[in-house]
Amino acid sequence: MIIVHGTFPIAPERREEALGAVRTMASATREEPGCISYEFYVGLSDPDTLLLFQEWESMEALVDHFDTPHMAVFVRELPTFVNGKISTRRYAVEMLDEDEEGDDEEIEDIEDIEGEVSFEEVPRIIH
Repeated sequence: MIIVHGTFPIAPERREEALGAVRTMASATREEPGCISYEFYVGLSDPDTLLLFQEWESMEALVDHFDTPHMAVFVRELPTFVNGKISTRRYAVEMLDEDEEGDDEEIEDIEDIEGEVSFEEVPRIIH
């Protein structure tokens, strides 16, 4: 799995335009083959920073994403609302096999936490 995290500082006066562009981009991207998730979030400490979180089945799926028509439109619109340096990081994630050492211990830790903490579904909100 490939995970991409990005931050996009946006001009406060172009905020609505930026939110419209990222909504369109996210909606189109979620339909792509190999896209597991693609979400923009508004930063809590700075509402003029958008955070991007993507998950892809493979590097090939991510590379194909860069060649889509909606990516071309997004890249063309980006300079109209970005206000600063965009930052992105890409991570390759590998699942451990069940028989690999340490896997059972991680599961036990998660079960301990779930017994003490209540988890609930929270709807996604874009401001």
